Amino acid sequence: MEHHRTSGEEAKEAEETSLRALARLRPGAPVDLAAIPSDATPGFAGAKAAGRAETAAMGAELAALQERLYAAATGGDRRRLLLVLQGMDTSGKGGTVKHVAGQVNPSGCRIQAFKAPTEEERAQHFLWRVTRALPKAGEIGVFDRSHYEDVLVVRVHGLVPEPVWTRRYDEINAWERALADDGVTFVKVFLHIGHEEQRERLLARLDKPHKHWKFDAGDIEERRRWPEYQRAYAAALERCSTDAAPWYVVPADRKWYRNWAVSRLLLEHLRALDPPYPTGDFDVAAIRARLRAEKAEAKVAKAKPQAQL
Repeated sequence: MEHHRTSGEEAKEAEETSLRALARLRPGAPVDLAAIPSDATPGFAGAKAAGRAETAAMGAELAALQERLYAAATGGDRRRLLLVLQGMDTSGKGGTVKHVAGQVNPSGCRIQAFKAPTEEERAQHFLWRVTRALPKAGEIGVFDRSHYEDVLVVRVHGLVPEPVWTRRYDEINAWERALADDGVTFVKVFLHIGHEEQRERLLARLDKPHKHWKFDAGDIEERRRWPEYQRAYAAALERCSTDAAPWYVVPADRKWYRNWAVSRLLLEHLRALDPPYPTGDFDVAAIRARLRAEKAEAKVAKAKPQAQL
């Protein structure tokens, strides 16, 4: 007997084969970054040209969904989306931000790049500065680096005692859980670049004078700490991938795939949110009748002869 799949079965299959499912790190699962190829293209079987074309094609739907999210907020919907980008130097955080911002309306997008904390920020709790930069209802927020720097750089460089940065994992999870309960959808993306690919990108910056402004001699020193950073990232991903705010690993050696994957993750999350346009609180038929009557009255007035002065 032929089995006809139900809409529920089809939806379940679509979710299981989505990039959200393929790239997501399961809560509590051990993370071995060395076992994840940084040049892979999970979820996409085509070549670069096809990937770029599909990424461009996603733009219209992303923009439409963003508009719906923004509009829903005017009706009291508190939902918003936060894209968190983390990765080693040259992994493409800035390039991804530029690409994402180019697909949506900037007026509904809040972008924050986190540098080394200022003196004022160091005097506060480590989550203080990121809390101030959160997207408002209806907005898409993008963090280029984030609160995770306080369990990454801080850990690798020993900027605070181990007991301090160790308890931050639980603080982060509690903070993200509270925000998720308040309507924040987290899309936390680790841009996974390979050691050799990073070297090639650093060399490319040196080869092009117009890229020298992006080069920092400190990047070489940080590169020497690669194994330490990999351990720190693995710990952060393992400890802080939760049901409320999961981590997604995106191989970043291929820039075109990186852009496709982040766009796809955003699209899948916005589709799941399915924000509605708020309904109007006025009588559409009555307003339409008034506008049509106004046009008719104007036409009659124009046809009347002008009074002689």
